[in-house]
Amino acid sequence: MVQTVPNGLCHEQLYLFNEGSSHHSYRFMGAHPILLDGTHGVRFAVWAPHAVEVRVIGSFNDWDGSRHKMDRIGSTGIFALFVAYIGEGEIYKYELLTQSGAYIRKADPYAFYSERRPNTASIVTSLHGYAWQDEAWQASKRNKSPYTNALLIYEVHAGSWKIKGKEHFYTYEELAESLVPYAADMGYTHIELMPLSEHPLDQSWGYQITGFYSATSRYGTPKGLMRFVDACHAHGLGVILDWVPGHFCKDDHGLRQFDGTPIFEGADPNRAEKPLWGTLAFDFSRNEVVSFLISNAVFWMDVFHIDGLRVDAVASMINLHMDKPPEMHTYNWLGGADNLDALRFLKKLNETVFHYYPDTLMLAEDSSAWPAVTSPTYKGGLGFNFKWNMGWMNDMLRYMALDPADRPHHHHLITFSLLYAFSENYVLPLSHDEVVHGKRSLLNKMPGSYEQKFAQLRLFYGFWMTHPGKKLLFMGSEWGQFDEWKDSDMLDWMVLEYDSHRGMHRYVKDLNHIYVDESSLWERDREPECFEWIDVNNANQSVISFIRRGNGTFTVIIANFSANDYVQYRIGVPERGNYRSLMHSNEKQYGGTVSDRPPSYCSQPIAWHGHNQSILLHLPPFTFMLLTLDPGNTH
Repeated sequence: MVQTVPNGLCHEQLYLFNEGSSHHSYRFMGAHPILLDGTHGVRFAVWAPHAVEVRVIGSFNDWDGSRHKMDRIGSTGIFALFVAYIGEGEIYKYELLTQSGAYIRKADPYAFYSERRPNTASIVTSLHGYAWQDEAWQASKRNKSPYTNALLIYEVHAGSWKIKGKEHFYTYEELAESLVPYAADMGYTHIELMPLSEHPLDQSWGYQITGFYSATSRYGTPKGLMRFVDACHAHGLGVILDWVPGHFCKDDHGLRQFDGTPIFEGADPNRAEKPLWGTLAFDFSRNEVVSFLISNAVFWMDVFHIDGLRVDAVASMINLHMDKPPEMHTYNWLGGADNLDALRFLKKLNETVFHYYPDTLMLAEDSSAWPAVTSPTYKGGLGFNFKWNMGWMNDMLRYMALDPADRPHHHHLITFSLLYAFSENYVLPLSHDEVVHGKRSLLNKMPGSYEQKFAQLRLFYGFWMTHPGKKLLFMGSEWGQFDEWKDSDMLDWMVLEYDSHRGMHRYVKDLNHIYVDESSLWERDREPECFEWIDVNNANQSVISFIRRGNGTFTVIIANFSANDYVQYRIGVPERGNYRSLMHSNEKQYGGTVSDRPPSYCSQPIAWHGHNQSILLHLPPFTFMLLTLDPGNTH
């Protein structure tokens, strides 16, 4: 028998919340329209353990808290109150009397909807009643392992993909009608949305949050977001959400000093402060904070059918010293810099998410060298199923920025990643972080003339797509946006009027579809046997060649990173036969110079690169080629 306490709550819910084991605390915390003892109204519940008194204030009581004082529930630290005869749409906050005698006003940490900034109040909202149409998607997801299938992610900032004018954003529904079919047509398998939790400052891109359970009102209502996700699933697209459990912003209406004391961030300012970002770290040693965050991860999957979370700033969470001056360094009980509480939290997070959603994606944005990030927790890992490969990204962008004449001296930058490519389950990210703050766009990182920039970006994309690991590309990069990303304006769609950008756009679309269709490029991503160098040592000519293997299939990849035209370039191939050209980055339709490339290449019985057969190719400058054995045309 469930033991209830006043206001319709039950002891078990509160016990689990205080213990750090409440996985669905959003179902009873916050504001919920309910029927209590035959009366319609809203039950409010908030955690404020050190508050002397808590009141509900809002449009329904003229913001006069004396009329709605909340009940303290034992020693749980939770205050609750049922307010009769109110419902959805009511605007509210909590008014807390602190131990210092001051009254402070706070938004609801569990609010499902918030006023549009600069206003900061919470809005009573029911998340029930949306009729989901994604049963077929959910069934197909259960039958597809993310490890042995294509994963090609389009990273999107909803506030600048397209806009109607200054701060006149597309709604969730409008993005469903425009962004979703576009991404599907381009061949992506998933859309990754930069954070959608409510945040006060546009320029934070959603990474500095006040309302963790509140889908931002910039783009509409929570049910509008549900329609967006439903549309993605109808088009065969998964949805990944950037999720930020590492820190929160300091705005007065948010979590900082929530009840007049640091209950979410912890008492030690040296540990709580994130000086680089001007934010506060969560206190992962606090059980109620763990319940708050783990419930939030489950919430996005429960309520919005999100298919995965990209967990932001893992390195900053697990390292107590990261981005802090020496005078702010703190140590764990063993005397080290590892945040043991954060490590326990991440393991518990992944165990919980996969318990409820075994087919979901949990991706770590992690720049650390922490081992076994994508190994199960029972094997000592952190329990994620994918990790961003920041090492590959940094090495490759450094290499591509070099003058081609200097590349022979830095050949290791394009080969080193294969020494560790199978130590984790990797995603190769070309994300928003690489095209802002003076870093230049991907296209403008490339050296040389205008034409050479495009040729090298096509080459780089080809190598990225065929290197072991799943893929992520930030919006606008698919047509070679020349300017950096401008978060307050929309992407430079107008450049598609120019042949060079239009050719790049066509190239990326074709490359995306080849990737999805060619199983050798993703089927055995986790296995070292999926990759075989043909020639790894040709630093003088800046050419590499290798083989990707699937289950019974293989492809051959050749990449010329030099400005030289190699008219007769021979490579060894593993089997006798006719090698069909799947992609040639220098074709004229993509903006290149080649108009008459051969559709296929016949192998010759000339031993080369340790193989009995070889083929002779013409390799123009900055060219990527992808070949596959045509089983119907052996000779």
